[in-house]
Amino acid sequence: MRPPRPYPSDLSDARWELIRPTLETWRQARAGIRRPHHDLRALMNAILYVDRTGIPWRYLPHDFPPWQSVYGHFAHWQDDGVFDQLNSLLRGLLRQTEGREPEPTARLLDSQSIKTSANVHLAARHPTITKAWADNGYKNKAVEHAATRGIAPEIVQRDPHTRGFTVQPRRRVVERTPGRLMHHRRPARDYETHPHRSAAMIQIAAISLMAQRLTHQNTPDWRDT
Repeated sequence: MRPPRPYPSDLSDARWELIRPTLETWRQARAGIRRPHHDLRALMNAILYVDRTGIPWRYLPHDFPPWQSVYGHFAHWQDDGVFDQLNSLLRGLLRQTEGREPEPTARLLDSQSIKTSANVHLAARHPTITKAWADNGYKNKAVEHAATRGIAPEIVQRDPHTRGFTVQPRRRVVERTPGRLMHHRRPARDYETHPHRSAAMIQIAAISLMAQRLTHQNTPDWRDT
């Protein structure tokens, strides 16, 4: 029987090799809990298909593993921190290929692009961060809080003499990130019942994008004709 044609969202061999060790380690750690029935690559491809196309889990094509198994693995991987591990791994690899340190040393905040608290304890998770750029939405409380965490904040001010759209230094990085993530249709709208599942969908989109950059590959998205 001829193997099924791959979907555009499927992992290439090179991208799968970046992800495979983490998933295999997870499966080995759970070997005594449940006997594996489905190929890890097929499960990840199914999750990427949902994330990329935005379809409901129950609408997965039949050449993937059953949707119940796919969603079950998605939930387990989110609960067990697998997506966190993959994001950290690929981010570090990508930074190193670009000639930077594996761990970040600065952060960016944009009150229009990303709605978040002004006192999130990012320094606890990334102690190497010592610098932050932010817009005027964070000019008071965030500045005071950053100082208590050993982070030097800098408010990026718009030039009052400019008219129309102008690219702001540093802030453009955080502003363009949601646009890249939205190439995956699932994060474009919140379909999940639980917030942590929605966060996992964003992490999956980031994993996909970083794997593409590391392998110098690209996949067509819903905007391509």
